[in-house]
Amino acid sequence: MHIQIMKSKIHRVKITQAELHYVGSITIDEDLMDAANLIENEKVQIVNVNNGERLETYVIKGERGSGQICLNGPAARKASVGDIVIIISYAGMEFEEAKKFKPVVIFPDDHNKLI
Repeated sequence: MHIQIMKSKIHRVKITQAELHYVGSITIDEDLMDAANLIENEKVQIVNVNNGERLETYVIKGERGSGQICLNGPAARKASVGDIVIIISYAGMEFEEAKKFKPVVIFPDDHNKLI
């Protein structure tokens, strides 16, 4: 049996920018991507703590060390600058492997920097 489990999570970061007239995706500071074991173009779920919105999109690299979290394209309508979001990625694996798997969870500070 093949199941989906949480692979990575960036817990509670602030939206720093929203660009409606962009192709799409979420731009994430490359330091946060590395720490959370995310790669460019990886599918992620965004959960907005402020308004309950949930959406799926893909990751693009933001400037390293910038703290940037930017929703692009139509996703920009799902959050406002300053909203707190949780970014989650999932992986598919065999059931027995999933029982042993340990996801990566990071908790950035109030400025989207690694603690």
